Amino acid sequence: MSERAIMVWGEIPVTDMDKSVAFYNAVFGYAMQIDNSGPNPMAVLGGAMNTAGAHLYPGKPSGESGNTIHIGLEDSLEAGMDRCWKAGGQVLSPPIQIPAGRFAYAKDLDGNSIGLFEAVA
Repeated sequence: MSERAIMVWGEIPVTDMDKSVAFYNAVFGYAMQIDNSGPNPMAVLGGAMNTAGAHLYPGKPSGESGNTIHIGLEDSLEAGMDRCWKAGGQVLSPPIQIPAGRFAYAKDLDGNSIGLFEAVA
């Protein structure tokens, strides 16, 4: 079997693109904009197209049974948790320590499960 990326990209369905872009920009420090050039509007998380990544798109959130996409923070986990609350999301767990860093489970405006991740420095 050849080497290949484990995750190619992820898609996060949202009900209001404008509000969701504002939420992810506020929590993760992005400057995303909605791209209407394809068959569906989308906003690439962080704007990076040269790495495994993810984007928001208009769709039906999965609610309680969906996957969790963990998204890296540029600063501390506590700062990201605070921004999540202030932007209208929910933080569902205390910080969880793993060898690669720390994370907390959270939900975005539509109830999508996300992880707020702080990598080991």
